[in-house]
Amino acid sequence: MADGGWVRVPVGDDAGRWVTRAACRRVLFVVHNVTSATRLLDVLPLFDADPRVQLLVTCTGSSPFLAGVPELMAEAGLPVLPWEQAKATPVDLAVSASYGGELECIQGDLAILSHGIGYNKRLATPDAGRRTPDAGRRTPDAPASASAPAPVFGLAPEWLLHDGRPLAAATVLSHPEQLDRLRAACPEAAATAVLAGDPCFDRILDALPYRERFRRALGVGPGQRLVVVNSTWSPGALFGDGDPSAGGAGGDLLPSLLPRLAAELPADEYRTAAVLHPNIWHGHGPGQVRAWLDRACRAGLTPVPPLEGWRQALIAADCVLGDHGSVTFYAAAIGTPVLLGAFPDGTLDPGSPVAALGRTAPRLRPYDGLRAQLDHVVDTHDPARYRDLAAQVTSDPGRSAELLRRAFYELIGLPEPAGRPALLHRLPLPAYEPAERTAPVRVLTRVTGTGPPEVAVVRYADARDDDLGDSHDPDDRFGWDAHTAVHEDTPDTGRLRLADVILRYGPADDPRLGPPPAWAAEVLGRHPGCGMAVYVTGPGRCVVRTRAGDVLRLVAECDGDGRVDLCDPAAYAAGLYGWLGGKGIEEAVGEGVVVVTGGGRRWVGVERVEVGG
Repeated sequence: MADGGWVRVPVGDDAGRWVTRAACRRVLFVVHNVTSATRLLDVLPLFDADPRVQLLVTCTGSSPFLAGVPELMAEAGLPVLPWEQAKATPVDLAVSASYGGELECIQGDLAILSHGIGYNKRLATPDAGRRTPDAGRRTPDAPASASAPAPVFGLAPEWLLHDGRPLAAATVLSHPEQLDRLRAACPEAAATAVLAGDPCFDRILDALPYRERFRRALGVGPGQRLVVVNSTWSPGALFGDGDPSAGGAGGDLLPSLLPRLAAELPADEYRTAAVLHPNIWHGHGPGQVRAWLDRACRAGLTPVPPLEGWRQALIAADCVLGDHGSVTFYAAAIGTPVLLGAFPDGTLDPGSPVAALGRTAPRLRPYDGLRAQLDHVVDTHDPARYRDLAAQVTSDPGRSAELLRRAFYELIGLPEPAGRPALLHRLPLPAYEPAERTAPVRVLTRVTGTGPPEVAVVRYADARDDDLGDSHDPDDRFGWDAHTAVHEDTPDTGRLRLADVILRYGPADDPRLGPPPAWAAEVLGRHPGCGMAVYVTGPGRCVVRTRAGDVLRLVAECDGDGRVDLCDPAAYAAGLYGWLGGKGIEEAVGEGVVVVTGGGRRWVGVERVEVGG
C-alpha cells in the first residue's frame, strides 16, 4: 500500500483531512448478522491498546437476519462503513465469522472464523442452483440435483471458493478433525487453514470456577436444579414448528414443553431458563419471541439475552434440554448432562462432532413425564460420557487468544505488541435475576412436626389456560392441604378473587406501594376472600399480614458462610399459611417455622412487626 504500507484512515467524505492518527493499519470486522457478530466480539480485545491499528466495522447486508445488527455495531463504538464503501476501501485485514455476501470484493486479506462449534450443518448457498460444486464458479445453467445433499457450510467449495480460488487468506479452524474434513471436501482451500482454537470455548473454560456465582445470579440455591432449555434456529430445531415443507419433522415441541416444565417441576426444587439462538430473537423479533414465551415466563422461566449470559447459564446448568445447535454441544463439552429434544440428523454432516453427539446423547420422550427424564439424565450422568467429543472442540484449550493474535498480526504485517499477553474478555457476572412468578401457583402443604413448627411445601406454577389437576403432580399428595397463591400483577385478575394468598415482590421502601404492612392491609381490604398478603422485600425475607390482622416478618437463617437463602421467600409464607390452617400463631412467632422444600430444610424466623413503627 501507499506510504510504505501505512495508510490514512478516512471513513466518511473528506475524513482524511481530520484524522488524528493517520498512520494506522486498518482491520475491518465484517458482520453478517448478530450471530456472527458475537464471535467477532470475542476476538475484538486481541487488538486492545495497540495505537498502530484502526478497527472498522461493516455489514454485508446479505443475511436475512439483519435486525439488531445496527444497534450492535453502534454499541461496539467503531467507525461503521456502509458495505459499498467497505468494498472500495483497502484494508490490511478483514475478519469475518461467516460466509455469504460479496466477500470476494474485500480489498485486503480475509480471515474467516467459525461462529459455532466448527462446521457441522449442511446449508445450500443462496445461489445453489447457479454454482458448480467442483470449482465454486457461478454459472447460468447448472441446476442443483434434487437428490444431492446440501454442502457442508464452511467446508465445501460452494462456500470456500470464488472462481476456483479460496476466498480467505486464513480459514481459522479449532481442531484437526475440521482440517481433515476440509482437505477431503475442498483441497484447494486446505493451504489456508490455521489451527487457532476456539475463543468462545476458552472464555467458558476460564469461567468454570465461578459456577456457583452464576447459579446465585439466577437465584438457584442449594438443593435446586437448573434446567436450561436451548434451541438453535430452523424449523427442525427444538423451538421450530417442524414445517415439513422446510425440511422439518412436522412437530411443534417446545411451545408445549415450556408450560409442562412449569406444571411438572416443583417451583422450589427446579429453576428454568431458555437460551434461544439470536436468529430466533432477531428473525421473528424480540417482542414476538417474548410474546411466545409470555406464559412460561410468568411461570418462572427466565429468557437469557441472545448476546451475553448464555455461556454463564450453561456453566450454571444441571441439565440442558437442547438440540443440534452449538450451545448444546458446548454444554456437553464441559460435562453438563444433556437431553436432546430435537435432532434433525439429515441437516448435519455425519462426520461432524455434533452429529456424533446426536448418536450419543439420550433423547427426550415427549409424551412421558418430564421430571423423571430430567432427573434420570442428571442422576445417571457420567462426566466422562462426552470426553472424546469435548476433545474435538479445540486442540489448544486456553490458547486461542495467543494463536489468533499471532495469525492476525502476521496477516497485517506487524509484530505483535511487545510485553503484553493476548487476552480475551472475562465473562461478566450477570445481574441477580431470580424467578418471579406472576402465574397462579398451586401450593401443597403438610405439617410434619410441631417442635418447632415444621411444614413441607410443594409449589407448582401453572402456565396453561386450563386449571391444574392432580394429574400434574407426580407424587402421592394424599393428606396434603392445598391453597392458591396469586401475584398481584397477574394479567388474569379474576384469579385474585379466588386467591388464598396474594403476593408481590419489591423493595420495602417503594413509596408507591409501601410500607409492606400498608400494602398488605390494602390488598386484604380489596379482596375479602384472601387469607394472607405477602410482600417479598428481598432475598431471604418477606412481610406477611393475616386476615386476623397479624403483621409478621419472615427471615430465613443464613448458611454457615453468611450467605442469604435463595429460596423464593413466598415459600416461607406458604409454610406459615399451612401451619396456621390448624395451629396458633404464637408458637410460630416464638420458635419460627422450618420449611421443607424437596431435600432442603430451612429455619425461618417469625417476628411481629409494629405497624407504623
